[in-house]
Amino acid sequence: MRLTQIAPYLFVVLWSSGFIGARFGLPYAEPATFLMLRMMANVLVFGVLVVALKAHLPKGKMRWHSFAVGVLIHGFYLGGTYKAISLGMPAGLCALLVGIQPILTAVIMVVMSNEKLRPSQWFGLMVGFVGISLVLQGNMEWQQEGAKAMAFGFTMLALLGITLGTLYQKRFCQGVDLIGGTFYQYIATGLLLAVVATSTETMVVEWNSQFILTLVWLVLVLSLVAILLLLYMVKHGESSKVASVFYLVPPMTALQAWLAFGEQFDVFGAVGFALAALAVYLMIRPAKKQPMIIEQRA
Repeated sequence: MRLTQIAPYLFVVLWSSGFIGARFGLPYAEPATFLMLRMMANVLVFGVLVVALKAHLPKGKMRWHSFAVGVLIHGFYLGGTYKAISLGMPAGLCALLVGIQPILTAVIMVVMSNEKLRPSQWFGLMVGFVGISLVLQGNMEWQQEGAKAMAFGFTMLALLGITLGTLYQKRFCQGVDLIGGTFYQYIATGLLLAVVATSTETMVVEWNSQFILTLVWLVLVLSLVAILLLLYMVKHGESSKVASVFYLVPPMTALQAWLAFGEQFDVFGAVGFALAALAVYLMIRPAKKQPMIIEQRA
């Protein structure tokens, strides 16, 4: 089997592992501090890539647009998910809630433009609401009680960040070099998280083997290998397939969380995850002879 055939699925598996990495590392560092360290390492790694690959750095307004995308996608999205997981939310549930981004994107585009949902997308919208309702009514064990409302709030912040970030990127960052643009995104996110960490957290880090290995995984495997894999798919015309398999992220995360932490869900949860995956698939599936209306993820 050629790499081009398995690359989209491998990319989704790596993306899903980000939620698991958060769960592994958060016991040893507060969310903003943890992410700040990750972004600092990302800046170093991508600085090397910029030089090695002779990437083009965005200039003028494009630089500021890249900063804005970074704040939304990495700052709000990652910051919201890490904070929610630190408050006890199961990694699988967090992945499911932010994984409805294509559905929210479609709704926003319908409201703010002349786009119209196809019948299959309207059906997907309804299926998605049913699926999420079943998961929320199911029995999923939280790491801690008492902060569920706040965890859901941060998850919604993450969902809003990834949704607005992808729409903003589509509108203002067309043609930006992927490596150069991501480099600036990480710089902006690192600065934002440094302000949050220094003003709201103790910034105490328990440096042990698990935390270090988790940080290495998130930087080298998730931020580096996944990006290079995306570059490979873009070069070989396979990047569009990533969007078509993104509906697998929540169930893949739930599977990984079950294997790593024993996170379990009942029949309601299982059916809900399946329905939510079907809903996202229906929303992002391209219409025949029509462009997709859903922005694929960065």
